Amino acid sequence: MNQKPPLNQNPPLNPKPPLNQNPPLNQKKTPFVSVVIPNYNYGRALELCLRAALAQTYAPMEVLLIDDCSTDDSVAVAEACGVRVISTGVNSGVATTRNTGAAHARGEIVVFVDSDVAMEPDAVANAVALLSSDPKIGAVCGTYDAEPLIRDSLIEEYRCLHQYYWLAETEGRIGTLHTAICAMPADVFAEIGPFNPRLRHTEDGDYAARICRSYEVHSSTTVRGRHDHDDTWRVVLRKVFHRTRLHIPLYVRRGDLPGGIATGPRAGASVAALLAVLTLPLGFAAAPWLLLPAALLAFALLADTALYRFVLRRRGPLFTAYFAFVHSVVNAVIAAGAGVGVLQWLASRRFRGLYEPGEHLTAVRATT
Repeated sequence: MNQKPPLNQNPPLNPKPPLNQNPPLNQKKTPFVSVVIPNYNYGRALELCLRAALAQTYAPMEVLLIDDCSTDDSVAVAEACGVRVISTGVNSGVATTRNTGAAHARGEIVVFVDSDVAMEPDAVANAVALLSSDPKIGAVCGTYDAEPLIRDSLIEEYRCLHQYYWLAETEGRIGTLHTAICAMPADVFAEIGPFNPRLRHTEDGDYAARICRSYEVHSSTTVRGRHDHDDTWRVVLRKVFHRTRLHIPLYVRRGDLPGGIATGPRAGASVAALLAVLTLPLGFAAAPWLLLPAALLAFALLADTALYRFVLRRRGPLFTAYFAFVHSVVNAVIAAGAGVGVLQWLASRRFRGLYEPGEHLTAVRATT
């Protein structure tokens, strides 16, 4: 006697894939890429940035300039290059600008590129290859060249060499997010959510804390560009002070972030540099007291001997002496920013909650 097969054991003829689940990138030959360039008043370097984006060896690809209501000639520069321009409508900061770009991007991979960075021709291709190599990788971050995009000042050359060394040193899996060149699958961006528009200086650190809960973030020297670094003392010192200060609530939450509580030697160098400055007046009271700031400064310098050896090989002793002076000042300002940030964290509940999940995650998703 023929028995009927049990119900529901025959597979459907045309099984449907799960909703919202695209095939892994490593199963796609050439995913479409959207290069999203947020911009505000960077007309001077913008043409170099756009020309480099348009000259990428990778295809298929689109290039979008997201302009945050610039008051210079940025829009005219982009239009002359034949690049599509999308305006934020109201000046809102880089987080909103990136979110706007992601909302308009058609690519399966979104590559965020700062408008003062000119990528190497193979940067996008190398980023896509790395993302496609492992589904656990949620973002690939690029690094800077050792030479500035536009050579303006000695302090810019300091920033350029320091950033080049630091980013190359941390190549591989990282616990942060470098957004100057940053590629991620559009699905990952949709899952993690937008950049926090409330944050003007530390939106990348906040995003790193969120994406690293679910994915790996990798940095690669094969994804490289030249950067038009800050070229005045005022801008450099103001930026490192406020970024350090505003990162304190995040470092308290995640001590493993680079530059945070776990980075002992570098944190020690910054504290020693600041103490050297603060104890220097003691030498006016009695000459032997000068030994204290001298010892503290020596400690700060010894903590970064590998960095100074690198600069010496590239630029010689004269520039290395200048580099060491600037780096000591920057370290002291970093320590001062951290100190102010700790005081704010102790005194202000609002400051402690700076990185609490906000309504922006729901609000921006609804608009996209």
